[in-house]
Amino acid sequence: MRFDLITIFPEFFSGPLDHGIVRRAREAGIIEVRAQDLREFTKDRHRTVDDRPFGGGEGMVLKPEPLFEAVESLLGHGVGDASKPGAVDSKTAIVLMSAAGKLFNQETARRYAQLERVILICGRYEGVDERVAEYLATEELSIGDFVLSGGELPAALVIDAVARLLPGALGNEASSQNESFSALPSAGPSFRVSTASRVSNHTLLDFPHYTRPAEFRGWAVPSVLIGGNHAEVANWRRAAALEKTLRNRPDLLAKE
Repeated sequence: MRFDLITIFPEFFSGPLDHGIVRRAREAGIIEVRAQDLREFTKDRHRTVDDRPFGGGEGMVLKPEPLFEAVESLLGHGVGDASKPGAVDSKTAIVLMSAAGKLFNQETARRYAQLERVILICGRYEGVDERVAEYLATEELSIGDFVLSGGELPAALVIDAVARLLPGALGNEASSQNESFSALPSAGPSFRVSTASRVSNHTLLDFPHYTRPAEFRGWAVPSVLIGGNHAEVANWRRAAALEKTLRNRPDLLAKE
């Protein structure tokens, strides 16, 4: 099985993945792990991967162009555009690690263990242009209701969780069948903490982020974010955050 990591810090993975079960699985040829430097897919002399968010706000947002091109380079083919979306092989997952994603759990790990390839996109800064989540990634995943500096640690956790489920990785196949989460719990996660959101007093996921270009492969940034009306931007962000929470984490709304 192959894992590809798209990151601005490829050297990060030289430590966490060089120990224990993951190291043994790599040495045995059970898994292959490659880290891809996102900056190799930039076009300017400063190797810029981020830009200011449309609609204003703090922080920077990862641009869509280098991420699309990095994934396409790894796949060996294009992923299409708005007029003609491409398809991804059913044995491949393209995963955006994001605090606003669906919660990663053992069931997801087992599903990934049946695949041939997992491409993990490591977010950074304030967020990732929403078109990456909507039109490039096959899934958007979070490892918990908290915020980290980037997606590298979550990606390493996903690799560890999946690799140990592969035949031969543990040595004793019964080990993965008699441990925590070996059977899906009937009452949901065993613990849960509050999620942080700037738009909803800790009850919603973050709203979608967009940055330049305003139109990319036929997918346009919502016009409200470019209009300059801050009240309309605030209303749109709350509505978009609510929609994303309903889609990815409806359990958070059930707490109210």
